[in-house]
Amino acid sequence: MSSDTTTAKAPDFTATVGGTARIGANRELKRAIESYWKGQTDRASLEAVAASLRGETARQLRDAGFDSIPVNTFSYYDQMLDTAIMLGALAPRFASVEDDLDRYFAAARGTAELTPLEMTKWFDTNYHYLVPELSAQTTYSLDASKVLAELAEATNLGVDARPVVIGPITFLALAKSTDDTDPLDRLDEVVGLYEELLGSLAEAGANWVQIDEPVLCTDIVDGAAATAGKVYERLSAVAGRPAIFVNTYFGDPGAEVLAALAATDIEAIGVDLVYGSADTVASVPALSTKLLVAGVVNGRNIWRTDLDAALATLGTLLGSARAVAVSTSCSTLHVPYSLEPETELDDNLRGWLAFAAEKFTEVAVLAAALNRGRDAVADAFEASAAALATRATDPRVKVAAVRERLAAVTEDQLARGESAGRLAAQQERLGLPLLPTTTIGSYPQTSAIRKARAALRAGEIDEAEYTRRMQSEIEDVIALQEDLGLDVLVHGEPERNDMVQYFAEQLDGFFATQNGWVQSYGTRCVRPPILFGDVVRPKPMTVDWITYAQSKTAKPVKGMLTGPVTILAWSFVRDDQPEKDSANQIALAIRDETVDLEKAGIGVIQVDEPALRELLPLRDADKPDYLRWAVDAFRLSTAGVEDTTQIHTHLCYSEFGEVIGAIADLDADVTSIEAARSAMEVLDDLNAIGFANGVGPGVYDIHSPRVPSTEEITASLQAALKAVPAERLWVNPDCGLKTRGNEEVTASLRNLVEAAKTVRPAATA
Repeated sequence: MSSDTTTAKAPDFTATVGGTARIGANRELKRAIESYWKGQTDRASLEAVAASLRGETARQLRDAGFDSIPVNTFSYYDQMLDTAIMLGALAPRFASVEDDLDRYFAAARGTAELTPLEMTKWFDTNYHYLVPELSAQTTYSLDASKVLAELAEATNLGVDARPVVIGPITFLALAKSTDDTDPLDRLDEVVGLYEELLGSLAEAGANWVQIDEPVLCTDIVDGAAATAGKVYERLSAVAGRPAIFVNTYFGDPGAEVLAALAATDIEAIGVDLVYGSADTVASVPALSTKLLVAGVVNGRNIWRTDLDAALATLGTLLGSARAVAVSTSCSTLHVPYSLEPETELDDNLRGWLAFAAEKFTEVAVLAAALNRGRDAVADAFEASAAALATRATDPRVKVAAVRERLAAVTEDQLARGESAGRLAAQQERLGLPLLPTTTIGSYPQTSAIRKARAALRAGEIDEAEYTRRMQSEIEDVIALQEDLGLDVLVHGEPERNDMVQYFAEQLDGFFATQNGWVQSYGTRCVRPPILFGDVVRPKPMTVDWITYAQSKTAKPVKGMLTGPVTILAWSFVRDDQPEKDSANQIALAIRDETVDLEKAGIGVIQVDEPALRELLPLRDADKPDYLRWAVDAFRLSTAGVEDTTQIHTHLCYSEFGEVIGAIADLDADVTSIEAARSAMEVLDDLNAIGFANGVGPGVYDIHSPRVPSTEEITASLQAALKAVPAERLWVNPDCGLKTRGNEEVTASLRNLVEAAKTVRPAATA
C-alpha cells in the first residue's frame, strides 16, 4: 500500500521503546503530587518537577541511541484518565470542580462530595487504570493540549519525538457503560476525533504517531480484525498526517488482526515477541510493506535478554517486513528504572537481570547487531552469554527437597470438610454477632513506624528495640479497634513494608530490591521482589506478631497472610519454569505458616488473593487451565488447618465477572471483596453461581480520602442484604488502610460500626 497521505515520507526508525515509567527513579513525581494534594506546594512547583522528569527521560532515550523517542507517555495519574480528558469524556459529575488539575485529581481520587472513577487492572499487569464512564449522553470533543504540549517540549530538547496515545478501540473497549449502551457503538464518532488529532500532530511537526491497541491481543472485542481494519483504514486515509505506528502488546494479536492492519495504509505495526510469536508475523505476507517494530526485549519482567536468541528472532523477521526496528515488548512502566542502586545484589543474580536502563542498552545493542552485524557489538553479546550461563548451575535455582515435596502432593491435601459444617463449627468457636465487622488487614503506617524501620536499616536501633516499637503500635491498633467496637480484629501490620515484599524477604528463592520501585496506580508504588529460585520457608514468618496481638484482646485476631497467586503476580517471576510450579512452591510455604498459626491458637486466618483476576490470560482458550492451577494453589495453601479454623480471603480492584466461579472454588469460609466503587455489582455475580459461604462486600472505598457517612454505609449494607442473607454477610472496607490517615480511618470505621448496629435489628427480624 502507498503512504501518499502523509505530509512527507517519515524515515523508518531502528531502535525505540514502547513507553517509559513516569514516577521518577527516586519517586520524585509521587512526592511532588502528594505535596500538592496536601497544599504544601503549588501547581507551578508540581509542573516543574514533571517537566524535569520528562526532559530527563527524553535525554536518556536519546543518549541510549534511540532514533524515535516516545512522548505523552507521562501522566500525573493514569493514561486512560488522560485519554478520557483528551476526548472530552470525563464523567459529568466532575464538571463542578473549576480548576482543571484539581478536576483531574478529583476523578482519580474523589473528594468529600464526589466519588472517584472505578479502578481496575491494566490487562494482566499489576498496574491499575481508571475506568472511563461513558453513556449515550457522553459528548465527545477533542482536547489535544496535553499531547501537543509534550510534543513541543520534547522537540525543543532536540529529540525526534513520537507522540503516543491509547487507541480508540482499546479506550472504548475498556471503558464502563453507565447505561445499557455499548461504548463501542460510538466508535465511528470517536475515530473522527482521532482523525482531527492526526491533523493537529502533523501541524505541530510530528513525523510519527504511536497508537496503542493492546486490546487487539485479547478476545474482548468481537470481530476485532474487522474493527481494526475499518478504524485504521480510515485513519490512514487522513490527508497530511504523521506516519502511523499501531502498537500491540501483552500477547499475540493473531494473524487475522495483523493481516487486517497490514491491509491498511498505516506505516508500522508493533508486535510483542516475548508473549507473542514470530510465527504469526511470518504467516502474514502483507506485512512486507510495513515497518515491523519487534518487541524482543521484555518490557514487563526483569530478566536479562538472551541477545543471541533475540537476534536470531530478528533475523527471521527480515524477510517478513519492509524493515525491522527493535523495541521493548511494551512500555517499561512495569519495571524499575535501573540496577545501579542495587548494591546488595550478588554478582550472579546481577548478571541475570535487566531493569529499564539496562533494557534500553539491550535494544540499542540488538539494533546495532541487526543493522551493522553482530561483530560490531560482540563484547556485549559475550558478556550477556557469560552472565546467563551462571544461572544454569547456581544451587539456589533448583532445590531437590522442594521439588520432591511438591511432587508428592495429593488431591486430598487440597480439600477441607463440607462448608456448612465448617461454618457451624467456626461460629460455635468464635461466637460472632450477625453482620460481624472487621477490617482487611493493614492500618495507617505512621511516621513513628517509618522512622523505626529507617532506624533499623541504618543500624541506629537493634532488632529488640524495633520489635518493642512495633509491639507498641500493635497495642495501639488493638485498643483502637476495641474502642470502635469491631468484632474481628487485626494487628495492623506495622512491621510490614508491603504485603508481598514482607514475605519475600523471609522466603529463600526471593530477592527484595532496595530501590526497585514500580508504579501500581497514581502515587502508589511498590517494590516487586524477584523470584529467582525454588521457594523455601526457613522459619515461621508471622506467628510471633499475631500471637502478641491476640494476647492483648479477648476478641479473635486474624492471622494475615498473602496468597500464592498474589505473591507470584506481584513479584518479578522466574521465566525458567511454569508459573504453576512457582505458585505451588509458594503455596507450600504459606500452608506451613497457616498450620503454625493454628497451633499457636489463632482461630481466624486471612490469605489474601487480590491478584487472582490479574493473572488471567488474555485469550479465552488459556483461561480454564490458569484458573484450575490458581485455585489449587490457594487450596493447597489453606487446606492444612482444621475445620474449626476460619479461612478468609480478600480480593480487590479487578473485574471479577470472568473469575467468579474460581472465587467460589477457592472455598474460603469468608470472602471480602471490593464493591464500593462498583456499587455492589459483584454480589449479583456471586448469587448467579450459587455462592453459599460468607461474603464481605466492601462498604466504603479506601482509595478515596473522603469519610463515608453512617447513612451512606447503611444504604450499602441494605443493598447488600438484598443479595446476601444476613447470616453470611460481613461488614468491612474495600481494602487495607495502610495508605490512609489515622483521623479519616477512625471516623470511617466508627461510621461503619454504627451502620452495622443500625442494620442488625432489621436483619435479625
